[in-house]
Amino acid sequence: MRLRDTVLICVAIAGLLLAGGLASRTAPRTAAVATLQVKIREWNVPTKGAHPHDPAVAPDGSLWFTEQMVSKLGRLDPASGEFNEYALKGQNDGPHGLVADRDGNIWYTGNFAAHIGKLNPRSGEVTQYKMPNEKAEDPHTAVFDAQGKLWFTVQVGNMVGQLDPKTGKIELKQVATKEARPYGIQINSKGVPFFCEFGTNKMAKIEPKTMEITEYPLAEGVRPRRLAIAADDKVYFTDYQGGRLGRLDPGSGSAKMWPSPGGSGSNPYGITITPDGMVWYSESGVTPNTVVRFNPKTEEFARAEIPSGGGTVRNMAATSDGRVYLACSGVNKVGVVEPIH
Repeated sequence: MRLRDTVLICVAIAGLLLAGGLASRTAPRTAAVATLQVKIREWNVPTKGAHPHDPAVAPDGSLWFTEQMVSKLGRLDPASGEFNEYALKGQNDGPHGLVADRDGNIWYTGNFAAHIGKLNPRSGEVTQYKMPNEKAEDPHTAVFDAQGKLWFTVQVGNMVGQLDPKTGKIELKQVATKEARPYGIQINSKGVPFFCEFGTNKMAKIEPKTMEITEYPLAEGVRPRRLAIAADDKVYFTDYQGGRLGRLDPGSGSAKMWPSPGGSGSNPYGITITPDGMVWYSESGVTPNTVVRFNPKTEEFARAEIPSGGGTVRNMAATSDGRVYLACSGVNKVGVVEPIH
């Protein structure tokens, strides 16, 4: 996210009041929160002031991350601790979200420079796909569907887009709700992209063939920021404003909310789901930041503190073997969370 946009969002959110009579069901506060049994390893990013924003898992299991403030992408081999960094074309591209394709290419959103980029790690070549509309100034988060199409959000531009890597064609769709600020995006098992409308109390989906957007109203005061989709296509999301974890049932349109262990000011942010169905997210409003695990079957929470403090974990990525990759922006580190069995 651009720094100026961060300020605007914070000002806007600060002015919102949490209305009474929530339409969503809110679960009782958890009586006790267990200690999360994990090992958290962290590494310093080689370039100072890089501001690692989003992590991603490559086909070889390596941890990739965006270095938003220095216009680079980074790669970490967690086994050896070896880093590689790749400079992008511009001095201020502002790489934000990223995702790997099946061939190991790394795609990123040029948040400061209105483009989607592709890095070929083997050659170091960077290809840029410029936005076809000048209002789509800040591509935000990206994800691939099963057909190889890249879907992405445009936060300030208030759009959702699709890029076809075979042709380079980009299609954009405006969100009907003004200042909805499309944020996190993921694809369900049917190939349908769902995304958060961080500027309002709504989730949404976009039909792949027609680009038609359907919105799902949440309770007043909810501000969904990131999401992860479970195997049963239930959509879990972090309510950044209300300090809660939410679950949307797209079939009924109903949502259930749980207070996060850190309370109403815990600012839940990055979220992912591991192959065993556990929901993982980070509380960015507590010091130090925490990693929280939620068990959907028992509705129990467990949490652990991030050793470095975290400095805001803006996104997470789950590996096929159940580890969780982190990018810790404010402390210029990346990390790996390993469950202790």
